[in-house]
Amino acid sequence: MKLLIAVDMEGISGVVNWNQVNPDHAEYQRFRKIMTEDVNAAIRGAAEAGATAFIVADGHWDSSNLLIETLDPRAYLAAGTPAPLSMVQGVESGVEAALFIGYHARAGTPNAILDHTWSSTRVTNLWLNGRLCGEFGFNAAVCGHFGVPVLMVSGDQAVCAEAREWVPEVETAQVKQAVGRWAAECLPLAEAQARIARSAERAVRRFREGQGPRPLRLETPLRVQVEFMASQMADGAMLLPGAERVDGRTIAFTAPDALSAYRGFRAAVALAVR
Repeated sequence: MKLLIAVDMEGISGVVNWNQVNPDHAEYQRFRKIMTEDVNAAIRGAAEAGATAFIVADGHWDSSNLLIETLDPRAYLAAGTPAPLSMVQGVESGVEAALFIGYHARAGTPNAILDHTWSSTRVTNLWLNGRLCGEFGFNAAVCGHFGVPVLMVSGDQAVCAEAREWVPEVETAQVKQAVGRWAAECLPLAEAQARIARSAERAVRRFREGQGPRPLRLETPLRVQVEFMASQMADGAMLLPGAERVDGRTIAFTAPDALSAYRGFRAAVALAVR
């Protein structure tokens, strides 16, 4: 059984502020080690339940965070940017299911560590078919486009709740209790990673027994609406073919499927001038 493990950093065990996830700060080196350890915990748990092959998609910053020298040797690492499928690179390679490790809640969520949607400096809100969406929902929809269900997520209580809104049967590994955007009660690392391993094992076991989540499939065509933080960003995003202006800071476009919506969204954010 081959799995995709899609990894972000804001939801990694112990992370509570931007310095810990920013390569320009000394704290980052500590937390990229913990990030790799969280991933290894997920691999251990999934392997206990019968998973035999893993592709790990490094989805934070420039996708060069995980330490390949300490990554579980059973895993292949998808790293570097830009990659065609970004945070879920590898989902097209014949994986049967996905695990999301270190995820965070969408922009504007109360009591959520480092909440944002794709870009903390550009995007205020994202809607898919009129529904507010964060990175969990969008990445799960891209996985669903390839027929791949998301079996579990790790992070704070806010992203666990958000994940259940999209995939009610998803397994969750809550590794911290956020009490603000930059404050949380964090589990000891050993306990957090044991929780990740148990959740991964349970999720994969249920899947292999024919239970658990189904792929997330959204109604098509999809209407994608993006609200930016300033009007000049929307000006730039309007260079996207097919874009329409909704208001001063918001653009929208229609896509035939989740993969096209994902590509269009990424292009619109890239075009948004700060």
